Amino acid sequence: QVQLVESGGGLAQAGDSLRLSCLASGRTITRYIMAWFRRAPGKEREFVARIHWSGDSTYYADSVKGRFTISRDNAKNTVYLQMHSLNPDDTATYYCAAGPYYSTIYAYEYANWGQGTQVTVSS
Repeated sequence: QVQLVESGGGLAQAGDSLRLSCLASGRTITRYIMAWFRRAPGKEREFVARIHWSGDSTYYADSVKGRFTISRDNAKNTVYLQMHSLNPDDTATYYCAAGPYYSTIYAYEYANWGQGTQVTVSS
C-alpha cells in the first residue's frame, strides 16, 4: 500500500501558475502508473493527467493539454503537476493516485489515493 500526500494548492488568479506535489510513502513509486484527478464543485471526479513509471510517456485530458505538465522524480518518490495559464474552470480539489501498469484514465483502476489539495482560481 502506498500513502500519498498532495501539497502546493492555493489561491491563484487567472493566468497564474501553480505546481502541485505528491509525496509517496510506504512503497516506492518506481514502476507505478501515477495520475492526477480533480473534482470541481458540482461535478464528477475527472481525469487530468497520467505518467508511466519510466517518466517518458504521458497523457493529458484535452482540457489541460498544453497548459499542464506531469512529471515524476522516482528518487524522491514524488510526482508533480505543473500548471500554467490557470483559469477559473481549473478550480477543484486535486488528487494524486497510484496504480499498476494497466491503469489508464478511470478512477477505479487506481488503488492508492491522496486526500487532495484545493486549487482556487479567480477571474
